[in-house]
Amino acid sequence: MNLKEYIASVPDFPQEGVLFRDITPLLNSGEAYAYTVDKLAEYAKSVEADVIVGPEARGFIFGSSVAYSLQLPFVPVRKPEKLPREVIEYSYDLEYGSNTLSLHKDAIKKGQKIVILDDLLATGGTIDAVIKLIESLGGIVVGAAFLIELTDLDGRKQIGNYPIHSIIKY
Repeated sequence: MNLKEYIASVPDFPQEGVLFRDITPLLNSGEAYAYTVDKLAEYAKSVEADVIVGPEARGFIFGSSVAYSLQLPFVPVRKPEKLPREVIEYSYDLEYGSNTLSLHKDAIKKGQKIVILDDLLATGGTIDAVIKLIESLGGIVVGAAFLIELTDLDGRKQIGNYPIHSIIKY
């Protein structure tokens, strides 16, 4: 299935000069969405994941679906003050500003094999932050998988030597 047919390219969103890759047409197709979830689940299974982690918000869309498909736990990574129990946080710089991510302190157990799922790999800053959170709890990141990878932004360099799987590359 050619999933690029289900991705809308929106020029100058959210700001001038940016070409936004909109995944909502894919989500509006039951067949394309199921195909995507199946491909991401195949990857997670191939690296023998124990837990699926997804960053807010679009990582929830694919991560929870894959976790359900494989009958694995799903762990959300959220923005500050969105998780109700004790958390760990990691702050990092973006191209224009900074961001902080939170993870429940008891969400990952030492030695668990983790796959991170998200819709898009761009610069890699968010995924790098998620990796740092997971590893601070003793989790082992066995891979990261994405629907889309923007290769010109070189997110793989930011992430380092972790296995990365992308279904679509632009």
